[in-house]
Amino acid sequence: MRESTRQTRIGTVVSNKMDKTVVVQTETQKQHPLYKKYIRRRKTFKAHDEANECNAGDRVKIMETRPISKDKRWRVVEIIERGFVATGEVIDPTEFFRKKKQKRDEKRAAMAAEAEKQQLEAQEEDIEDEEDLEAEDAAQAPAEPASEEQDAPATSDDEQAGDDDDSERDQA
Repeated sequence: MRESTRQTRIGTVVSNKMDKTVVVQTETQKQHPLYKKYIRRRKTFKAHDEANECNAGDRVKIMETRPISKDKRWRVVEIIERGFVATGEVIDPTEFFRKKKQKRDEKRAAMAAEAEKQQLEAQEEDIEDEEDLEAEDAAQAPAEPASEEQDAPATSDDEQAGDDDDSERDQA
């Protein structure tokens, strides 16, 4: 028996609305030759699903085969993983924007609370720093004089006599 040279690919079922046929989307990443950014390439294949087992969102392995119809050249080999795809429900725009605004307001409130918390922590650190500085200043400052009399300059007898002369002039 010879080895199979048929290609196999793994993809996600996008649609299963046709009878015995599923649309499988595969995804590859390729690096742009000039800009070196990875580009996501997607390609869809119509694959034969004999038992109609696949549902949208399933991860499947497909294998190349002989032409089954005009577009089908692949068949489903196995279902790797069952998946879930959200239905195409139509959402009311006012409801959508209301929820979006609510999420935005919650995020802003959380950010404001975080900023307030950080501000309080900074104030507490500043208070602790000030207390530490005051304690250091008190430890390093020289002893203060006991009374003010020692600091005040002594007045001489001449100055006191001159004061008397001024008072006599004022009386005359």
